[in-house]
Amino acid sequence: MHQIYARPLTPGDTLAVFSPSSAATAFAPQRYQRAKAFIESKGFYLQEGSLTGKKDFWRSGSIRERADEFNALLHDPNVRCIISAIGGLNSNSLLPYIDYAQLMKDPKIIIGYSDVTALLAGIYQRIGLITFYGPAVVASFGELPPLVDSTFEYLLNILSRPQALPYTLSQPAEWTEEMLDWETQSRAKTLRPGSWRFEGSGNVEGRVIGGNLNTLYGIWGSEYMPDINRGDILFIEDSLHSAAELEREFSHLLLCGVFDRIAAIVLGRHELFDDQGSGKTPLQILREVLNGREIPVVSDFDCCHTHPMLTLPLGVRMRINFDFQTISLTSQWLEADQ
Repeated sequence: MHQIYARPLTPGDTLAVFSPSSAATAFAPQRYQRAKAFIESKGFYLQEGSLTGKKDFWRSGSIRERADEFNALLHDPNVRCIISAIGGLNSNSLLPYIDYAQLMKDPKIIIGYSDVTALLAGIYQRIGLITFYGPAVVASFGELPPLVDSTFEYLLNILSRPQALPYTLSQPAEWTEEMLDWETQSRAKTLRPGSWRFEGSGNVEGRVIGGNLNTLYGIWGSEYMPDINRGDILFIEDSLHSAAELEREFSHLLLCGVFDRIAAIVLGRHELFDDQGSGKTPLQILREVLNGREIPVVSDFDCCHTHPMLTLPLGVRMRINFDFQTISLTSQWLEADQ
């Protein structure tokens, strides 16, 4: 696939918030305003999409309204990065209506996570633009310090600061999945120590593809679902699921032959996983489904629904060194020479 790239962010650039599914700017207005103030304190301008502050029952607007909001930002020459307010369940509805020709003409950074996977994957599949699995405005940048600062630093490392290749991703020393009311939160969340878990040996290198697994099933089998090819590294993460749901999702990948093609799996931390009294972890459930397939796995990867959150370009080359326990990016992800 021919790949295209957006240009890096520079101080003073305009970022735009859009609401492709849930109406977080409406149901969490204080957290949104805190996020906006934080982003602008870092030297960027945050432009509001047309659905900011609006709500249409389970979503921010109709399918057409959400598509129009996104396309208007694609046509705005001042906007260099389009970042979701939050995820939801219905981003896949927008895919037939996106102005892909305009995005090819003026490539922009597209970033989000969770349900926004549908857009990240669909855009990459349709036009080859490298998209970014990373923070959302309300969910991530409405968080309190120190977590919001860490997440923003990880974003700048990928989107704004030139990096020599290979670029090794940083492992956060601490993380949290603590839930606090977004509109009344007044303290920092409680952190716990953590590190990535490596199961494998030697080096594995391949194209990294994936995102939120539950969301990928909303585009599976369509023209917007990227092919998962032999030698790819599959990145998957999920949130608030039960052991039963996770077994079903992993088994679907098995039945589709995905585990017979990929070279490795990167499994994100699972926010507030419900083991249903089993004591099993997502990794243990994955290994049971794999049924002896010796696929190398990195688990507890900090690009997911927990805090802090890394920013990960999708569609680029990734190298996992299981002996030295590092994950590096080995190919270009932005227009500038890297």
